[in-house]
Order: sequence, then structure tokens, then C-alpha cells
Amino acid sequence: MKETDDTTAGPTRRDALEYGGTVLGGGLLAGCTGNPGTESPEDTDGSYSVTMDPVGTVEFDEVPETWFPYTGDYADMGVALGQGDGLAAVGVHARFASHVYDELPGVSVDENDLVELYRDGTGKEVFYELEADVHLIDPNFIVNRLQWSRADVDEIRETVAPFVGNTIFSRVYDWHDYTAYTMYEAFETVADVFQEQARYEAFNEYHDDVLADVRARIPDETPDIAVLYPAEVPPESFYPYLIGSGTQSKHWNDLNVGDSLARNGIADAQAGGGIIDYETLLEIDPDAIAIRMQGEITQAYFEDEIVSHLRNHEVASELRAVQNDRVIYGGLTYQGPIIHLFQLERAARDLYPEEFGDERLFDRQRVADIVTGAFER
Repeated sequence: MKETDDTTAGPTRRDALEYGGTVLGGGLLAGCTGNPGTESPEDTDGSYSVTMDPVGTVEFDEVPETWFPYTGDYADMGVALGQGDGLAAVGVHARFASHVYDELPGVSVDENDLVELYRDGTGKEVFYELEADVHLIDPNFIVNRLQWSRADVDEIRETVAPFVGNTIFSRVYDWHDYTAYTMYEAFETVADVFQEQARYEAFNEYHDDVLADVRARIPDETPDIAVLYPAEVPPESFYPYLIGSGTQSKHWNDLNVGDSLARNGIADAQAGGGIIDYETLLEIDPDAIAIRMQGEITQAYFEDEIVSHLRNHEVASELRAVQNDRVIYGGLTYQGPIIHLFQLERAARDLYPEEFGDERLFDRQRVADIVTGAFER
């Protein structure tokens, strides 16, 4: 991690944002329930507080205007709440599926305009440079995945702006021993941060409608799949990802698929699992294979670099999923409410083409209307 001795760089925003307390381990603040929520005391002039594990309660005197997450799931939540103009940065451009917004009229985020936080590591100086009003990041993620110290987190919290976030995409990290939020529970808390509860409610209602329609149409018997990330392209080995309760698996859980990797005792790559080769995969022989890849992956690229390689591979060509044309694109790791709808649609159409074909499973204009505020509140 890059370090800087300039701990006073730039003016502080502590006059506008006050941090109510922090718990960076597994416990809760005294008096906090650990559930997402917001309060607006009657005797305060527009101030409000937001509570989320592991940070505890954060008090705001005004709604944040500039912000950034590290992971694309929280970036997507902010965009869904109409806050795209205030988004200043993201951890890694390729891991934020901002390209899906091209299908939403009036919604756009140019990832090239976003500072990329990862610069051969992620140091404190970029937080000083950006001087955002709030960081939608789990501080334990920064400590355990980006190798910050607790003192580093406290320094940025005290001199720049607070953290509000919880690592929701995966449940495999042993340090995540506090409340595990669903996508929409975390989304509701982000809505509280930006005081955009009406947009959240509109998204929540529409999500439930779309999901109910999709689930009513999937077959009674659903496949066991293997979610894999190529160790190289074209792939000769893969990082295995289990279908857990984290939000990275939400579209698979929505479609009621089984996890062939878990049933065969394969360890998740995020929990220290190793790579697997085609021989191991042939022993498992899943009904379908979902290849997870970052960035904007076109169908042509996927066919040329992944599917064709498997069809022509001496061992991979023996897999049932390859022979039955059930090697599908698995999406990106980080998904919020917008990206999830796109990944749910693509996964449903690829897994169940006889039922869904090329049908659009959600209304782009309706989603765009929620993002842009052109909906009835």
C-alpha cells in the first residue's frame, strides 16, 4: 500500500459530516441493532443518521454530493439512486459494468471519467485527492483485502469523510463475522445515505415484479452449474466460484440452479481455493458451465475466445456442457440493482432458451425513469 506523510492534505469536511462511531471487528456499537436504518431527529435542522455494520452509526448534516465505492456493486447502487453525477472513482474500471447503462435512455456513466483507485495498490493519497463526501466502502475490506492498517482507516475517516459499507458480494471471508446484508438491504442503506428512499422503493417494487415473473417461468428441474473464472484466455484452468448467499450469486440463486462445484467439495477461490483444470472439471461434469469475466464481454468475443476453444479442446470437448451447448457467460462479480437485472436476464435466456429466447425480461424505460427521477413518487 502506498503511504503518505501528508495527513492534512486538503480541507476537511468534518463540518458537514460527523462519524458517530465505529466497530471494525465483529461486534456492534452499544445500542445499535446492526440492521440498516436511518433516523432524522425532529430537533435537528435536516440532519440524519445511518446505521450499518461494521461501521456503526454515521451522522450527516447534509446529503453527500460527491462519493465513491471500491466495488462496482455500490457504484451501481448510487447510480440507481440518481447519484451518477457525484460518482468520483471506482476500484477497477473493468469490474464495474457501467456499459449496461447504454441500454437505459438518459442514463450514462463514462468509466474513463472515474478515477481508478487501484494504482499498483490503493493508498491513502487518492482519498485526499478526491476529497469525497462519503466512501461507500466496508473498512474491513480495506484492511483485509487492500492491506490498510486500522490507523489508516481512522485517519481518512477523521480527516476526509466517513465510510459506510459492508462487503456483500461474498460470504467466504473469515473476517466477515458481522451482519451479512442482502443486495436490497444494503441498497436501502445507501438510499438512506443519499435520502433517496422513494427511488429505492420504486426499484424494490419493480425488482420483485420482475423476479416473480421470471421464477414463475423457470422449469421445475433446474441444472447444476459450475461458475468459473478463466486463469488465462483462452483458458486451460479456472478459478472456481461457489454459488453462495453473497450478491455475486444473486442471479443464480434467483434462477434456482444447483452448485456442482460445492457438491463435489471444491473450495471457493475467494476462500483460498486453488485453480482447477479440465480433468477435474470432467470428473464433476456439470450440466452447464458459467464463465465469469470482467469488462464488457460481447457474445462474439465469448464465442471466439471461450466456447470455440472448449469445443476444440481434447479434454474440454468431452464435457456434457460443451457437447450440449451449455457454456454460458456468467457475468461480473459486482452487481447492484441495475446490473443484476441485466445479468438475471442474460442468465435466464442462456440457461432456458426454450422458455425465454431473446425476450427482454425487464423494461429498460421503466428502470431509466426510476434512475432519472421520471417516475411517480
